[in-house]
Amino acid sequence: MTTTLGPIPKFDRPTSTLPTRLRPADLLRLTDQTAADVLDGHYDHVLPDRWDEVSRWSTRLHADDDLDLWLISWTPNVSTELHDHAGSFGALTVLSGSLTEYRWTGRDLRARTLDAGDQASFPLGWVHDVMRNPATPSGAEPTLSVHAYSPPLTAMSYYEVTPAQSIRRVRTELTDVPEKD
Repeated sequence: MTTTLGPIPKFDRPTSTLPTRLRPADLLRLTDQTAADVLDGHYDHVLPDRWDEVSRWSTRLHADDDLDLWLISWTPNVSTELHDHAGSFGALTVLSGSLTEYRWTGRDLRARTLDAGDQASFPLGWVHDVMRNPATPSGAEPTLSVHAYSPPLTAMSYYEVTPAQSIRRVRTELTDVPEKD
């Protein structure tokens, strides 16, 4: 289901060769505002009646030529796999619960915890895996986050860490949905 976010501010198109006129800072602002709108009840009509602890859930909140905004739930012990967002910048804001992100540093995977209210942005080439924080107690409130991609996702590549401590791409998938199950 796609709903309308309202007018997205128009930004002057830069003269650079970047894939979008929206910058990571713009995406962070948009995920933060959308998270506030979700918490204020503006998107209650798209939320499920009951949160599933086994299957993840997502819905697109806004889509246009420049931007996709998604609301995503996270379930225990399910990771997204190590991936990138191809030619899209990304950002997220955690609404509730806690996420763990494992980011490839160029030498190893580094973990960070993102709690409710925290934000992260993803430049081109960012390779990471995201999951609900394993320390989240069973029966806790749902872990939810708002994600923005610009330009909208068209592909994601997936990676594995090799014994030589490098990463190797194992597949690329065409997609218009983030963080597949």
